[in-house]
Amino acid sequence: MSLILYAFIFFYFLALSIGVLKLLKENANSVEIIIGTLYIFSIALFAIGMSVHSNPYYKAIDPIDMECYSPFSGKEATTLIFYILAFNISLLLVWVKGNILPPLTLTLALIFILIGVLLNIGILFQISVHNTETLNTYNGGEGKILFLFAPIFSIVLGVYLIYKTTTQEINDAFEKTYSNKILNYLNTFLAKKSSNPFWIVVLMFPVFFITTLLLILFGQDANSIVKAFTDTTTWRLSQQIHPPILDHKGHYLCTVATLGHPKIVKPIRFGKRNGGRIIVNRQLLIANAFEEMIQDLSPRLHYKIRTIYDQYGYNLSKKINTTFLSSITYILMKPLEWIFLIFLYLICNKPEQKINKQYAE
Repeated sequence: MSLILYAFIFFYFLALSIGVLKLLKENANSVEIIIGTLYIFSIALFAIGMSVHSNPYYKAIDPIDMECYSPFSGKEATTLIFYILAFNISLLLVWVKGNILPPLTLTLALIFILIGVLLNIGILFQISVHNTETLNTYNGGEGKILFLFAPIFSIVLGVYLIYKTTTQEINDAFEKTYSNKILNYLNTFLAKKSSNPFWIVVLMFPVFFITTLLLILFGQDANSIVKAFTDTTTWRLSQQIHPPILDHKGHYLCTVATLGHPKIVKPIRFGKRNGGRIIVNRQLLIANAFEEMIQDLSPRLHYKIRTIYDQYGYNLSKKINTTFLSSITYILMKPLEWIFLIFLYLICNKPEQKINKQYAE
């Protein structure tokens, strides 16, 4: 049922994207529609990635609950949102209207597209490294793939539209005049210079400066665009350190199995883990002793096993929330318990001592 629902959402979103693009530009060809649709989907993937990577660097998280840190600082969100919105609105204006736009509007649009291109290069650089070693998860850049497409599409589309617009012939609409002398002068000046991309670069600096002053009035810092990348953790440009990760709350298969019917799971005592008390039985002691043995023999192998187990076993354990299910889990884990015990007796000098010391209070 969920697969059908996902398929419905996908095709509905696809049809909606195509419909909106055709509505915005009636004479758009099929290539433009396809590229525009892919761009919209890349933004959607980016948004999904942000929903998982949403925590500020100063918040303690539990990675097993699929939590991670944001590649951008939330405090500087106003600056980022402004430039991203300005970039996309400018893309839309230039794509729909092109050189029909008045010179002043067109030049401002091209400037914000250029700023957006540079910003997306920064975003692409930021997400190119996602170091999750400090989160006790594999250092493979988990989640990066969701972020990649949007900045790549943005850079390509931005550069293409700047090139296309500045190389096209100036339209008659550039003869538009304003009653205000200053606006009219700027309009005439830009009408003559708009085909030269050099002027887009030159004018970018005063526009960026004025925009920064306006953003300061809304509580942003003068260097917010830089701090948006550096006031983060686990990403390439990050300069902050996150607090220790949260405890997994003990929700592992052998742990929840101890919550079954006492006559089946045979609890033997209380134990201490991460400052809290848990119920301990023979199976849990053996499983933990086996894990400790693996860690002693090969920390790298233990790291990989723990990563896989955290990714799948923890989510499964959260569904085991009744005495009956805990009892069933205990029974199903029994063969693994025997295997663990065999290896402990084959490798350890004092296996029972190793077993009994687990979770000692």
